[in-house]
Amino acid sequence: MGKRYLDFRWWTGLLLCVTVGCYAPTEDARPNILIIVADDLGWNDVSYHGSEIRTPNIDRLVAQGAELDRFYTAPICTPTRAGILSGLYPDRFGLREGVIAPRVIGGLPPEVTTMAEMLAEAGYQQRAAFGKWHLGHSSPELHPLQQGFTSFYGHYNGAIDYFTHERAGQLDWHDGYQANHDQGYTTELVTRKVIDLIHSESREQRPFFAYVAFNAPHSPMQALAEDLEAYDYDPDQPSENFPVGGSQRNEYNNPGYGQRGRGNTLRQTYSAMVSALDRGIGQILQALDSTGLAPNTLVWLLSDNGGAPNFGGDNFPLRGAKHTEWEGGVRTVAAVRWPGRISPGNKIREPIAYVDLMPTIYAAINPNNTIPTDGTNVLALFRGEEIRDRYIYLGNDALVGQKWKLNQGNLFAIESDPEEKEDVSENYPDVMKMLQEKLREFQALRSDERPALRPLDWQPPENWETW
Repeated sequence: MGKRYLDFRWWTGLLLCVTVGCYAPTEDARPNILIIVADDLGWNDVSYHGSEIRTPNIDRLVAQGAELDRFYTAPICTPTRAGILSGLYPDRFGLREGVIAPRVIGGLPPEVTTMAEMLAEAGYQQRAAFGKWHLGHSSPELHPLQQGFTSFYGHYNGAIDYFTHERAGQLDWHDGYQANHDQGYTTELVTRKVIDLIHSESREQRPFFAYVAFNAPHSPMQALAEDLEAYDYDPDQPSENFPVGGSQRNEYNNPGYGQRGRGNTLRQTYSAMVSALDRGIGQILQALDSTGLAPNTLVWLLSDNGGAPNFGGDNFPLRGAKHTEWEGGVRTVAAVRWPGRISPGNKIREPIAYVDLMPTIYAAINPNNTIPTDGTNVLALFRGEEIRDRYIYLGNDALVGQKWKLNQGNLFAIESDPEEKEDVSENYPDVMKMLQEKLREFQALRSDERPALRPLDWQPPENWETW
């Protein structure tokens, strides 16, 4: 395949070697980079937003850093993950409109430079990916180890059984390229491996990059017994009917998938799953503290999209949910912590996007240069400065800026109307014209490429080893 996308491998090498003489910053100048991604975590599913779900560790991270009050993602999993790791809108390579389902051929194009590859150029020797990949599994070049990561521990597909680690009847749990038979609840397994990495890297005295993509609290809805008990689970009471979504239901006969660990209700089970996620985040933060790495670690926390109410999520008071460009689908829980660089207790109300992580992290390790991405370096916001006249593309016919949001032909004064109650398009025709022009510019990024599908009767290989 020809290089038809922005190839940051060439740009990064040019910027690093020509502009700054093969930039090799000192170890002290390079922070550890830790990105934690929750899966389908809703706006009203953290206690700092007033939820009944208890999330003390997420709350602590927010208090110690900055709350990103208007952090925007794509409305579904794969596009957000592609944007985080490339700094590009997923429209550029045909990943905007769907997810990488089991039968899909394709994923994040190997010719696109990833964050892991960017950090390799900057001298980060350890670049680890954990948890949910969901960016392609149909050929070797789509594997995390071919996309700049030095290690991978997790699963390829968008959802797996939390206890058996299966998808479509095959084990989807891997260490590198090999099937891994570790026993346990996936949230806890990922947490332990991340902690192992932190302790190992603390002895190496070198900066590391860890991309930690938990699959919680995405379906199937499965929780640990002790977490269910904390939300008044009664084993003598029946469970309500639990949905099984998408291709998990339709494509394969997989008896027993996702049935262990169900509570009495969806919301109860979901709450217990979030508690396990929060506990894991707390244990990771504690590992940073105990090893002395916390002061030199830039931590990002976000959800890949809004919550899914049909699986227990809650986005109150925001309108909409996962799969939509309403605020409930794309405005997510998010925070950033960088001791000494970001003042604790801040609430940043300016819009920030998932495609901003890559240019912002690059600026954090190399302040004298920039890289060409669709995102924006938002370090200025962390210093209390402003970034003006910036709009974020949300997909389809939706975009958002500081003051205005356009969605489905409706105009919202989003600063004063975050619940998107009043369409004011008739009152501001000039604003509508300006935003529609910007929308056309964003829509022009769309590639004609789309991932292909295998036949309906296709069966996955043993242990999902498609390499």
